Amino acid sequence: MSVSVPLRLRPLEIGDMLDETFRMYRRHFLLFAGISLLLAVPSAALYGLAFAWFSVALRDTTGTDLSYLTPLIATAGAGFLVTLAILPFTNSAVMYAACESALGRPVTLGGVFSGILRRYFPLLGYWLLFTVTGLLAALLCVAPLVLWVWVFVGWIIVTPAMFIENISLGAAMRRSWQLVRGRWWRTFLVLFLMLIVWYVARVALDAFLQLGQFLLAIVLSPFIVAGVTLAGAELVSALVSPVLQILIVLIYFDLRVRREALDLFQMAYRLAAPAPAS
Repeated sequence: MSVSVPLRLRPLEIGDMLDETFRMYRRHFLLFAGISLLLAVPSAALYGLAFAWFSVALRDTTGTDLSYLTPLIATAGAGFLVTLAILPFTNSAVMYAACESALGRPVTLGGVFSGILRRYFPLLGYWLLFTVTGLLAALLCVAPLVLWVWVFVGWIIVTPAMFIENISLGAAMRRSWQLVRGRWWRTFLVLFLMLIVWYVARVALDAFLQLGQFLLAIVLSPFIVAGVTLAGAELVSALVSPVLQILIVLIYFDLRVRREALDLFQMAYRLAAPAPAS
């Protein structure tokens, strides 16, 4: 169990928001990284196995024998279904833990998974909507992609709104749009800067992964090494993804502080709280 101190609410400048994101990640690193890595293991293992299987089968198969495709498709399909099934957990579990931590509540692994399960289907619909429409927009042309980014930023804090205010998906989407309105460009800039930081961290970790791949290739088959590397890339992505989820939670609180003076309510609550008995 992770014991948390409530987030001290205050208006955050862009640099302060990025700093607070990494500070919160460091403070609860084992919890956040553990959740993210745990969720990445099933799909990473299946995709790595499928790739290694395909590489070995392709090397050993001659002529028109395509029998190796059946287990390959089955393994890759299982990986896709697992990825789809755990999508609400992958994209929201760390966010839920960050919300609970910001509110000063004790955070446990069981509590995090229970919190996601209670909202499983709304979260699945929300993340599927953005994943599918984002892929389609990227495949079409610039205009749909720009529209998708505009809508995505407007709905960026839907998930923390659902968790903290205990509201439905539709209410959370309206709530997010209202809070982001008038501060779209600032929200976009914060997300864009964090994406740059995320990309640099990902590239740095991938460099270590490539070094490990080189060392493994000395003693193992290159096909097996390729599968291990693919699985390792999934785990590396999981290790850096919590910073984006934590940042979204901080964006939610910052917008509420700026629009609703939430920090003053927090201060008034603390002043009104009875002093501990001596």
